[in-house]
Amino acid sequence: MTTAWGGVLPEGQSTGDSLQYLMAAACGVIAGWIDVRVGDLLFTAMIVLACCMGLGFARPRKPWRWVVLVGIFVPIIEWLAYVLLAYKPERAQIYESFLSFLPGIVGAYGGAFGRSVVNNLLSNK
Repeated sequence: MTTAWGGVLPEGQSTGDSLQYLMAAACGVIAGWIDVRVGDLLFTAMIVLACCMGLGFARPRKPWRWVVLVGIFVPIIEWLAYVLLAYKPERAQIYESFLSFLPGIVGAYGGAFGRSVVNNLLSNK
């Protein structure tokens, strides 16, 4: 089995993305919390972009998973704040929280592309 950076793993071992999945969930929760506290979708989008870019660079295989994991928490946290807290956003705010997927897509695929560029530059061909 080969890893994302071209190394070979012994038989029976996997790369183990559980730390990255945990980081993606934490980044999504933080982005959602910032969206609730600050209320600025552009700032939230920049956080989602940076998180997805870092995760896409770290694990470039299947970058769409980072978009889903980070982006889904923004509307979930918005909904939880509506249900559990005294914070009552307008309907437009809830719908616009789904727009955080767009910078997430750009970030994750940009990070994966950046990783492939670095791999090509550092290869010994």
